[in-house]
Amino acid sequence: MSTAECSQPREKEVMMDMDSRSRPSQPHWFERYIQPCVAELLGSTLFIFIGCLSVVEDTGGTGRLQPALAHGLALGLSIAILGGISGGHFNPAVSLAVWLAGGLNIAMLIPYWVSQLCGGVIGAGLAKVVAASERYVNTSGGAFSSIAADEQIPSVITGEIVMTTFLVLAVCMGAINEKTKTPLAPFCIGFTVTADILAGGGVSGACMNPARAFGPALVANYWDYHWVYWAGPMAAGLLVGVLVRFLIGDRTVRLLLK
Repeated sequence: MSTAECSQPREKEVMMDMDSRSRPSQPHWFERYIQPCVAELLGSTLFIFIGCLSVVEDTGGTGRLQPALAHGLALGLSIAILGGISGGHFNPAVSLAVWLAGGLNIAMLIPYWVSQLCGGVIGAGLAKVVAASERYVNTSGGAFSSIAADEQIPSVITGEIVMTTFLVLAVCMGAINEKTKTPLAPFCIGFTVTADILAGGGVSGACMNPARAFGPALVANYWDYHWVYWAGPMAAGLLVGVLVRFLIGDRTVRLLLK
């Protein structure tokens, strides 16, 4: 057999080896499906624990400042720490908008929601464990109790829609949209929560997150007007998803007029 004929199989082997190295390796199924859900569970737990505890242990004279700072800082830090694994949603309304904007596989939407709600329950339960019982009862465990009459519902839902729109826009435009994304997104998102609570805490409690509403409602068994804190944020998530897809997203995200 000639030297040229012997070299041909070797050349093919080298080319196949180079081709296999040039292909990007697919992440393990654990990293694609399980790890993001664990990150959403952990992040939601920590964020909602800090949020509930900041309400229950709010010292007199601070007004909305203590909950606003606690919620904003906890969310920003949680996103900075865990965002590289799951995107750092920790909020069903955010996951809805991110899915609509093309940043989340539809197969992960329901698992994300389940992880976030479970994290909310665990976080609210931990807040109950460490908080003083009298203060816990007086604040309904950090559950949202701003609505005292049916007449308040329109203003509360409107406030929740507007404030959640601001929050979800910060997520989608700061972390998803290529044209506007920034490494400062975690802290921009946290500051948005702080601003919303300072401005609208007296209107609706500034929930902006069904998981944040669900956890303490279940643990404290406080369900008065609970549906409002699902309807407003989820409507805002839907609205932002549509805005990004049709109007303000970049060419890779926008569906029309590319």
